[in-house]
Amino acid sequence: MDDEYAKLIRRMNPPRVVIDNNACENATVIQVDSVNKHGILLDVVQVISDMNLVITKAYISSDGVWFMDVFNVIDRNGNKIRDEEVIDYIQRRIENNPSFAPSLRESVGVVPTEEHTVIELTGTDRPGLLSEICAVLTDLHCNVVTAEIWTHNTRAAAVVHVTDDSSGCAIKDPSHLSMIRDLLSNVLRGSNDPKTAKTTLSPPGVTNRDRRLHQIMFADRDYERIEREGRGALRDRDKRPLPHVTVVDCVEKDYTVVTMRAKDRPKLLFDIVCTLTDMQYVVFHGVVKTVRTEAFQEFYIRHVDGFPISLEAERERLVQCLEAAIERRASEGMELELCTKDRVGLLSDITRIFRENSLCIKRAEISTEEGMARDTFYVTDVTGNPVDPKIIDSIRRQIGDKVLNVKHNSSLSPKASQPTTIGFLLGNFFKARSFQNFKLIRSYS
Repeated sequence: MDDEYAKLIRRMNPPRVVIDNNACENATVIQVDSVNKHGILLDVVQVISDMNLVITKAYISSDGVWFMDVFNVIDRNGNKIRDEEVIDYIQRRIENNPSFAPSLRESVGVVPTEEHTVIELTGTDRPGLLSEICAVLTDLHCNVVTAEIWTHNTRAAAVVHVTDDSSGCAIKDPSHLSMIRDLLSNVLRGSNDPKTAKTTLSPPGVTNRDRRLHQIMFADRDYERIEREGRGALRDRDKRPLPHVTVVDCVEKDYTVVTMRAKDRPKLLFDIVCTLTDMQYVVFHGVVKTVRTEAFQEFYIRHVDGFPISLEAERERLVQCLEAAIERRASEGMELELCTKDRVGLLSDITRIFRENSLCIKRAEISTEEGMARDTFYVTDVTGNPVDPKIIDSIRRQIGDKVLNVKHNSSLSPKASQPTTIGFLLGNFFKARSFQNFKLIRSYS
């Protein structure tokens, strides 16, 4: 009865979204007021992230039964959102209250839908892994439509959408699906690895791809630090500063306080909120601020049972999981962009050329739009070091100078400033006894 009553209240009080281009000089302000429910913050942040918008500031409050958030957003070029169609889409999408709540499942799955077949993969990362996967898919007459591949802490995960290369539709033949599962599992199975990939037929469902990748890698426990000879040197070679995450008690208000400082990048807030939500934590208050190239985030959280974190082991686990969530999508190595007419086997050919030239793919985003393949790869050499520019020049001559372009080289990026101690960004807020203080800080510019 309580659950039905909560649903009735939400139907009677749908989210109210106000998008204002006049309240702030250099950003579009999105204000969301709604009946509170677990996961609503993730729903809103996901809509903003799906539109490739950048959140420069945010104030979050969902204490009690009401959810009130304010986001300052810009596009990837640093401009306000002027397109009325985009503004209308954001407003309608949030007010329709989209919800993505899949169950965690530790598996490699093959899911047929009407348009394509979704393949989920997880296993031990190694040089040439993506090339081997693409070769198997091509041999099995699968055309890759879209895909995203992440690697982190020796683990690899991917969500791949494929179609039958003859029909252009989803693959539904059980024997064909079974063969795909078996052969991909053989590719993913690492030697002497306690985390060998499993293969199961995943239940159907609609899930945000980025969130699903976080769930796959979390289930694979990629957040656990590996202590082995030579592994510690990986962080020394990586010139990017580590994310700085702390989890402490706020005894006077009965919250756990999570503070984070890291290099700013697209979808950073989504990655943090996604991890907190899937770990069954609720954000009651929060503030997000970006200063030049650095992001500062602070959240006052409790577990879904209403209690703050009480055990040191749980605090340490949350720190590890949030660090992993930040690092999974961090751009490591040289960014290469491929744009050419799509064809069956294209991805297999490209990744084979990368492998033959000793390139290691750390992350990849594969997409097809109106018959054109638009792919992005983040690559290093097989030891994790920057790629020799001469090798890239040779590959571009082989593939085509206009087909493959260098977009960014992280090894040439300016070094970020050294980490400093993080103070409570919302400290003054919690000195107040009244919620009116939050109304005042919402009228920021």
